[in-house]
Amino acid sequence: MIVDCAIYRDGERTEGPEDLSDALGEARTAGGFVWIGLHEPTEDEFDHVTREFGLHPLAVEDALKAHQRPKLEVYDDSLFVVLKPVAYEPQSDTVSSGEIMIFLGEGFVVTVRHGEGAPLKAVRQRLEHEPELLGKGPTAVLYAVADATVDHYLDVATELQTDLEGLEAEVFSPDGGGSRNTASRIYDFKRQVLEFRRATGPLAPPMSRLAGTASTGVTVPFVDDRARPFFRDVSDHLTRVNESVENLDRLVSDILSAHLAQMSVRQNDDMRKISAWAAMAAIPTMLAGIYGMNFEHMPELRWVWSYPALIALMAVLEIMVFRLFKRRGWL
Repeated sequence: MIVDCAIYRDGERTEGPEDLSDALGEARTAGGFVWIGLHEPTEDEFDHVTREFGLHPLAVEDALKAHQRPKLEVYDDSLFVVLKPVAYEPQSDTVSSGEIMIFLGEGFVVTVRHGEGAPLKAVRQRLEHEPELLGKGPTAVLYAVADATVDHYLDVATELQTDLEGLEAEVFSPDGGGSRNTASRIYDFKRQVLEFRRATGPLAPPMSRLAGTASTGVTVPFVDDRARPFFRDVSDHLTRVNESVENLDRLVSDILSAHLAQMSVRQNDDMRKISAWAAMAAIPTMLAGIYGMNFEHMPELRWVWSYPALIALMAVLEIMVFRLFKRRGWL
């Protein structure tokens, strides 16, 4: 459905006519642009927008089906940008992502949002309170949406880092590392970091192109050259985010390896203790087994103190073996 539709002239908002073609013509005549915001439109709802603005069918298909990677596509009459805003739920330790598709052309901006995260109302209000920035045209909308998305990446990265520090403290605590759920929690956290990376990693090349720092050196059409320093700022923030994601992924892998190593060490300690106790149990078992063989001619059978002597011998041997294992750290 259409969430908002307005015409902007010289950084000021005016309500546009209901007919989209009239709105586009009025915006171009006045030297402004029209901004249409949609949320999960149906094919029929988006068909009218497609016809009026001449959007490329491949881009329209991507916008309707969603589930796209962040990217930038240049068509004859428009620019198509896909962003993936993310949200983090600390209670459930889950990262969820939505999608924002932006069509940018001469005198128009169409934003298509999928998912409940990252509503664009706050971005629109921010731009309307900055008429100088909004006066740069449709490029200002693209910058503001990208800037808000990447800034939220920084917040999510900080929250993930905080939770990772808690998980790390639990793993290296005297008791916490042995919990049955620790390994599954670490693996689940790694999956959340991977989901975060899917949103941030592929966005780096499009931001470099918009900032004019890509190795190709090709200028992106429909983007005001005066806005390139703004996109460089967004690209710098995104670089910080991607570095944080790399660090998080590496730390999670290290924590998982450390946890598995701790579990292996504990299992070895347990096996040594079991082996030590089994060796101690073997001594009286052996002696009792020898004297339980019912032979007539055996030493000390008719000696009055043979039974206490045998028990004393067992006790002495047990103490010697116990002290030996204790000195070697097996018990």
